[in-house]
Amino acid sequence: MIYENKERKTQIWLSGAHFINDIYTGFLNPIMPFIAEQVRISMPVATIILSCSHIFSSLLQPYFGFFADKMRKRALIFWGLLFTSIFISLVPAASKIPLMILFIVLGSLGSSLFHPQSLGFVVKFSTSDKVKNMGIFIAMGTLGYSLGPLLSSTIAQYFGLNKMPFLAVLGIIWAFLMFSCVPKFSNIEQPKSDFKLKQAFIDILSNKKLNILNIIAMLKSLITTSCSILLPFLWKAQGYSKFQIGLALFFFLFLGGIGSLLSPKFEKKIGTANVFYISMIATFPMMVLFMFTYKTMPGISFVIFALMGFITMFATPITMSMAQQILPQYKSIIGGFINGFSWGIVAIAMSAIGYIAQATSIVPVLTVIAVIPAVCSVLVRYLFAQEN
Repeated sequence: MIYENKERKTQIWLSGAHFINDIYTGFLNPIMPFIAEQVRISMPVATIILSCSHIFSSLLQPYFGFFADKMRKRALIFWGLLFTSIFISLVPAASKIPLMILFIVLGSLGSSLFHPQSLGFVVKFSTSDKVKNMGIFIAMGTLGYSLGPLLSSTIAQYFGLNKMPFLAVLGIIWAFLMFSCVPKFSNIEQPKSDFKLKQAFIDILSNKKLNILNIIAMLKSLITTSCSILLPFLWKAQGYSKFQIGLALFFFLFLGGIGSLLSPKFEKKIGTANVFYISMIATFPMMVLFMFTYKTMPGISFVIFALMGFITMFATPITMSMAQQILPQYKSIIGGFINGFSWGIVAIAMSAIGYIAQATSIVPVLTVIAVIPAVCSVLVRYLFAQEN
């Protein structure tokens, strides 16, 4: 009973930290068109800058996951949350591009430090339903990520971009409270991790099922990232305010968090494979509907966009839990791959996608992108082929 209470307490603090950390990671997307206007940069350049944010917050996560699995300290979750909250909050107030990029890099590195170790902790402190705990943890992060655009756009709309640094206080307070509430490694019965980085990467990258799960994670993050970065520029050009853009992204990501929270229940009712199929295929027809309604029926298009968030993130916790169960000795590293590396690869691609969207048009580019997960849904069959 005592251990169950400690487990519940730890899960609450970790999920709360994920919620707060991802509030800051969602700050920049809705207000970036206005920051770009302020510092006089084009949409493709702004897309590259946002891509750098995703690269530093995501691509390095497998490496930090390796150190998280090796080390017997909790340092990464604390310093990660501090870096994210402080430096991301400083970005909108930066008046010079080099300083803005520096703040983005340092804040993004904080997120990259936080995620792998916290994902590993969720599994380490789960003696009951690991999928449920992972679903709650991921949902809280997604809900935080959804609140970030609403919070930043509201502050920017009514108080100005230069007031954003004050929002760092929330993350700083939670990080210091976590220090006394999350158990030390010495209190965890954990076998010593003596594996090597090279061997860990070989084991992970040579596993066919993990490769499929990584591809699925990349395809889903491609939809989320491209919509979150490109659509604010479309809506700004249509005359929408900072708050309206932030509200649209909020509902998109908020329903994504609800989808992550509910997916374990749907998995039990309709099966794991069907959850993957729905999440990968349904996005395309919804994007087509968005394309035909965003000009003439904006209200309906916003509803479609929000529902697209639910569908896109529907299979996220199942993807993570399944991946960590394949090679459980690499929990944090695999968390870094699924939650981070996939986003980093997409961020690299976004640099080119931004230029293509400006040269052609944003919505048709997003529609073409939405085709890719639908076509690649055939991979789900191979994901479960070994079980037949």
